Amino acid sequence: MNLSYLLDPAHWNLTAPGSLPQLLLSHLGYVALALLIGTVIALPVGLYIGHTGRGSFIAINAGNAGRSLPTLGLLMLMVTLLGLGLTPVLIALTVLVIPPILTSAYAGMRTLDQQVIDAARGMGMRPWQVLTRVEFPMALPVLMSGFRNAALQVVATATVAAAVGLNGLGRLLIDGLAVNDYSRVLAGAIVVAVLAIALDLLFALVQRWIVSPGLTGRIRARARSPRATT
Repeated sequence: MNLSYLLDPAHWNLTAPGSLPQLLLSHLGYVALALLIGTVIALPVGLYIGHTGRGSFIAINAGNAGRSLPTLGLLMLMVTLLGLGLTPVLIALTVLVIPPILTSAYAGMRTLDQQVIDAARGMGMRPWQVLTRVEFPMALPVLMSGFRNAALQVVATATVAAAVGLNGLGRLLIDGLAVNDYSRVLAGAIVVAVLAIALDLLFALVQRWIVSPGLTGRIRARARSPRATT
């Protein structure tokens, strides 16, 4: 396994054009924009469908549509219609983000304990208060799993940006294959894989921080610990 490209200090120069740090930052930019746009679109729709039960077929079929959608084909279609640039890439990646977030938001809302929701309503909470203070916090574990799934998919798929002349870690793959530099291709594959793992661990920490300990079982675990019983 030839790691010469990855281990070459010249390729880690922050100021050098096309260096690994610059390609990594560009890649993260595509991922962040796609996740932001996709979440803004899919999260309210998924929460609304899960809260009201209306349009459930949209959420149910969204997951299947997302898995079967050819991202590269969609990107080429967008390039044909809109030309080269960042917009076609963001559209293709955002379409990839929407299904898992929409589906997880719907599933998280529909699997809640109805007795807890009825108790919140019995306390006099308004519908929007029930949604924001009870249903949404309780649905966070399922919602975060969908967000993490979307992030992993986008990290891997954002390499297609290089196919339309943009930067990103896909440059290592496409340029390396173009000149038969498999050390560069291997470097790109390794960096993408490490980035995906790092982001998943980061979002797992975020999930642990924002999800109530009562939903994760951490409170019960502490209560059963020897220190808690002494």
